[in-house]
Amino acid sequence: MPPTLAFLVRTPALKLTVLAGGDRLDAPVRWVHTSELDDPAPYLEGGELLLTTGLKLGDEPDALRGYVHRLADAGVVGLGFGVGLGHDTVPEPLVSAAEERGLPLLRVPRPTPFIAISKAVSAAIAADQYKAVTTSLEAQRELTRAALAPDGTTALLARLAAHLDGWAALYDASGAVVAAAPEWAGRRAARLAAETERLRDRPAPASAAVAGPGGDDDRVEIQSLGTGRRPRGFLAVGTGERLETSARYVVHAAVALLTLSLEQSRTLQEAEHRFGAALLRMLLAGEPGHARDVAGSRYGTLLERPVRLLVAEPARGADESAVAALADRAEAAALRAAEPLLAVTENGRLTVLAADDGAVLRDCVAGLEGAEGIAAGLSAAASAEEVPRAAAQAERALAVAGRRGRALVGHDEVGSGSVLPLLGDDAVRAFADGLLRPLREHDATARGDLVASLRAWLSRHGQWDAAAADLGVHRHTLRYRMRRVEEILGRSLDDPDVRMELWLALKTAEQGPAVS
Repeated sequence: MPPTLAFLVRTPALKLTVLAGGDRLDAPVRWVHTSELDDPAPYLEGGELLLTTGLKLGDEPDALRGYVHRLADAGVVGLGFGVGLGHDTVPEPLVSAAEERGLPLLRVPRPTPFIAISKAVSAAIAADQYKAVTTSLEAQRELTRAALAPDGTTALLARLAAHLDGWAALYDASGAVVAAAPEWAGRRAARLAAETERLRDRPAPASAAVAGPGGDDDRVEIQSLGTGRRPRGFLAVGTGERLETSARYVVHAAVALLTLSLEQSRTLQEAEHRFGAALLRMLLAGEPGHARDVAGSRYGTLLERPVRLLVAEPARGADESAVAALADRAEAAALRAAEPLLAVTENGRLTVLAADDGAVLRDCVAGLEGAEGIAAGLSAAASAEEVPRAAAQAERALAVAGRRGRALVGHDEVGSGSVLPLLGDDAVRAFADGLLRPLREHDATARGDLVASLRAWLSRHGQWDAAAADLGVHRHTLRYRMRRVEEILGRSLDDPDVRMELWLALKTAEQGPAVS
């Protein structure tokens, strides 16, 4: 820290005497300035110890009081008044005004030159800066050695937290805590994960100061990591006091080391992505044996256990940000749960192959609940040999999700239950409307109730008596109406394909009007 007034008072060679403001001597002195002006305030920045002999001040109480008030308003930390030149003693009105404003007032004896005070402060500031530099350099060396350790990230965070006498945490790109030091800091850091949102859309490096979680007294700073458009991670540090210059140097060194580690791994990650994409293509091509041989132990037992395939793409009119966020979430979940994961992003589409009922799959499904800007399909459980079938299931579910405006549709929703909810597609509605329009126009201009009669006849599988009873008409009347349907449509009701299309058209109409 810079030297304080107390440090100067304790320096025997200066022989300074405190006349007022003795309770504020712990204020740091950032510089010493000498001035004989009666208003030096315009030339001050704040934090100075001002030295004067009072040559132009005189003895007028109001003038002395105004002088003190101007200095206090300018932010000086103390006033040193030299006696023996303009004044034999420090004027009493000056002492009273300084006491009133809480401005430390120091008596400087005639034998003590002002330059001696300036030199003392300069030497102390230089020593403080040298100490900050040497301390930060040593800390940087410790951080570098820690980063080179087998568990480099954890070791680096531990050394950083110890040096700051606080805590440190590393988040991944999605805002999930990857590591924290000391151990107790993990829970505290997790409560600040949402704060990373403030930096996610800003190019790295960027920083933000936030309040400690849960009413803690921590002073927390979060720094983004990376050099690209999107941060690749975040570093948070929590301390009890504001970071001093040397401590800030150390934090910047940690940011640099973590960023370097992330950027150096980018090439490896790209190679791993290409490897994963090639492995996925083998599985989709029905070559699980080759895939196992190539994968070796890289994906653990993933290809030996039931898996599910999740396919996601941007929703209609949306960008790829939601898909990228889901990919980050899946990778973060895999790291936390120590689960193998095969995730491939190509052309804006994400394919995830994960263990059935594993933590990764659960986390992805949870992340898709209520999500916007994304559509995803999830397959049923399958073995490695059944991945092609699982991919087809996921693609069908994805198509349904896209048509229905949903973030996630599972294969079980497509493969079981009624097919009728799938008729909401605009093209299907348009087809149904066009097919039934001639019958509706007939019913609107003539008698016959052809649409209702057709629905009753089809629902009774062509049984005349049962359908006529439902309508409350004679079966001959119903037969006449069905002949009119054939004449108007120009299609035979004996054709099962025609009956199927008409039935689906009627059920589609029940779903609601066509979307224009």
